[in-house]
Amino acid sequence: MRFTSLAVALLACAAFLTAAEPAVGTWKLNLAKSKYTKGTPPKEQTLTIMEHGPDMHVVVKGVAADGKAISSSFTVPKSGGPGKIIESPYDAVSSKRISDTERENTYSKAGKAVYTSASKINHGGKTMTITAKGIGLSGKEVEVVGLYDKQ
Repeated sequence: MRFTSLAVALLACAAFLTAAEPAVGTWKLNLAKSKYTKGTPPKEQTLTIMEHGPDMHVVVKGVAADGKAISSSFTVPKSGGPGKIIESPYDAVSSKRISDTERENTYSKAGKAVYTSASKINHGGKTMTITAKGIGLSGKEVEVVGLYDKQ
């Protein structure tokens, strides 16, 4: 009887762990494998994605090409929908969950969408590709396919 209870408890824990968001963690931009067709790449950029109940909290930190700090923070529902800007040049963010490993985000200023990004976790959860277009955090136009490595 004890073995059965222990087995059920372990299976429940395993199911909970596998249900975790694959994007959660720290991701560093791999400049050598990223392609900027518009705009100047940053010197460095790190994404930190955390789970907070039904939401994902995203923090972007880095250094722009001109040496200025890059900083943004927001939350979005894991299931998709409008999020909350904490620190960002954008007024609003909305997320759409495509699958367990894919998500699209739209960022707005003054009610107008100005930046979009589509992310996909690949290679066994070790890399994330983000395709983005619009007015980036630096305030300049950018078009990029960025590859991020999980730390």
